[in-house]
Amino acid sequence: MKTGEPELDSVLGGGMVGGMVVLLAGEPGIGKSTLLTQVALKRPKVLYVCGEESASQVALRAKRLGAGGDVTLFESLDVDEIVAKVEETKPDLVIVDSIQTLQTSDLVGVAGSVGQVRECSHRLSVISKQLGIPMFLIGHVTKEGTIAGPSVLMHVVDTVLWFEGERSQALRLVRAVKNRFGPTDEVGVFEMTEKGLVGVDNPSKLLLAERVKDVPGSVVSVLLEGTRPMLVEIQALVTSSQLAIPRRVATGIDVSRLQMLTAVLLRRAGLHLGDQDIFVNVTGGVKLADRGVDLAICLAVASAFLNKPMPADVAAVGEVGLLGEVRKIGGLDRRIKEAKKLGYRVASAESGKSVAAAIKRLLE
Repeated sequence: MKTGEPELDSVLGGGMVGGMVVLLAGEPGIGKSTLLTQVALKRPKVLYVCGEESASQVALRAKRLGAGGDVTLFESLDVDEIVAKVEETKPDLVIVDSIQTLQTSDLVGVAGSVGQVRECSHRLSVISKQLGIPMFLIGHVTKEGTIAGPSVLMHVVDTVLWFEGERSQALRLVRAVKNRFGPTDEVGVFEMTEKGLVGVDNPSKLLLAERVKDVPGSVVSVLLEGTRPMLVEIQALVTSSQLAIPRRVATGIDVSRLQMLTAVLLRRAGLHLGDQDIFVNVTGGVKLADRGVDLAICLAVASAFLNKPMPADVAAVGEVGLLGEVRKIGGLDRRIKEAKKLGYRVASAESGKSVAAAIKRLLE
């Protein structure tokens, strides 16, 4: 069954399945409720359980997003009342906002406690499976950025979706962390607008829209999110440190990865970075886990350190090893094809076998 949001359908593996329980988690204010309200407005018969907000607040958001569909707003914090309501109305889709606000009188403990979250999610999952009704549960996250509640919550549901992005940025990504009915390497890309979340067909163009060319420290790379290639800009700033231990600050990539690549540049490429503060940022609020951007990070740091801009039409792709070698990565053909669409040529392991060789060829 289609959700009405093509980007969300692709992450789910094509759409919803009868009896499927989906946990959607993310930072507060990132757009979880907005996305599911949009889904509710595009389905024929939906039960929207209001736990955090009142029904009038949800109705206002629905009105802002464009009224449509047959949505029943049900205010309740008692999971047994919700189960009874589902059995009575037999909706096409159930949305629970949020699982941490529910409780049952059969257990002692406040809403959001380990026992309450575990029992409530189990009861909702049972009724979803019995009636074959797909269900979305909105979940909170902790200060550390992980899903709040017991780990068993992730085992009870069929699919876990992670909503990420910077609230100050328009771009939002939805990733599948677990999916019993589809792949876990797909990603949906949305843009937050005044009229809600809009699916982005060409995220590369959006991410590079404000790129400033011919400035040292700016390098374009092509990451692969599932089957979708995307061009991103990686920026680096290198300055003399005033501290005993120079800083390594990363936004959008793992700090330990930056430290390793800095060590490779120091030892294998001969760049004297030992007394330099290094700052690396991925524009657009995207968080990178793809090792294929290693070469771009190294070139961005080297470009900033040498104060020489990279060629404006080059996109760097490749994994960097501890020996300073540039390794081949998966999906290179798709990455090259995507880069060519926007007028970029790809520098990879084929064009430079080591980081030192790539720096010499592109920056000297």
